[in-house]
Amino acid sequence: MPRNPQRKFIESVKAVYGDDYYMCRFQEPGVMEAEFAKLGTARVMKEFLTYRNPGPLFLPEDKMFGHPPDAPIVLPSWLSEDEVNYYASKFEKTGFTGGLNYYRNFDLNWELTAAWTEVQVKVPVKFIVGDQDLVYNSLDAKDFIHKGGFKKYVPLLEEVVVMEGVAHFINQEKPDEISKHIHDFIVKFH
Repeated sequence: MPRNPQRKFIESVKAVYGDDYYMCRFQEPGVMEAEFAKLGTARVMKEFLTYRNPGPLFLPEDKMFGHPPDAPIVLPSWLSEDEVNYYASKFEKTGFTGGLNYYRNFDLNWELTAAWTEVQVKVPVKFIVGDQDLVYNSLDAKDFIHKGGFKKYVPLLEEVVVMEGVAHFINQEKPDEISKHIHDFIVKFH
């Protein structure tokens, strides 16, 4: 999405979705870390990795992922309990602050990118997204991608691939297909 020079990114997101939208909830240092600690690291990993609601993600304090915190989570075929435990073990050592800081830095990035407002990306691009990706289904991203906005800012956009039944962690969900898409795109330039 292009940079809006009139309003910082988090302000824009908050105006559309409110305070419970996940990007907004991640802003206050320590708050989400404490809430995630109550749920448990493995539970948080499962919630994020298996999230399949094609739309905005809201994380209200009292009902974090929209269901009781002890509701069973069925892992998809591409994700094993061992993988979840591995990821959880890493986040148990480091905490979630590093990952959350990515979102906390959005407004600083907005400030730092002022010089590139309206600048186009002028390299060949193949864009791949899952049809159930929460970002693809939020913030008018789908319309931006398919109705000319993306092509305006990325004029050498060669292809948009929307993979059916795939959410945010596309490289884990469909690794062979993603590798083939990347390989087929890069090999054209040899």
